[in-house]
Amino acid sequence: MSAHHDHEHGHGAHGDGHDHGSLKSYAIGFILSVILTAIPFWLVMGNVIKDSSTTAFVILGFAVVQIVVHMIYFLHMNSRSEGGWTLLALIFTIVLVAIVLIGSIWVMYHLNHNMMPSMGPAGSSSVQQMHDMP
Repeated sequence: MSAHHDHEHGHGAHGDGHDHGSLKSYAIGFILSVILTAIPFWLVMGNVIKDSSTTAFVILGFAVVQIVVHMIYFLHMNSRSEGGWTLLALIFTIVLVAIVLIGSIWVMYHLNHNMMPSMGPAGSSSVQQMHDMP
């Protein structure tokens, strides 16, 4: 094969329509990532929000935004790349992960509820009844 043929199909071909990013886009992504890491760190270390549940939800919100920033600025995912198949695969993956997580939490909750009757308010009497049995 000639050198010209290798150059056309090699990794050096930049005219393939893919967005490889630029120094500016990587810098914007890095700065946003640092900000999206520093704000939750400050919220926790400064005890800015007194309620821990609210703090956890705010941090989860920042985490989701940071995931989106990484996908856009570092992974170059958008609706145009690969004819939209990358975004479709991402949505499919998110749906599958959500089904698995929600299903697992649901199963664990019901297992805990059904297998540990002594933990509820009426459970103490059922434990006493079991001890009274011959």
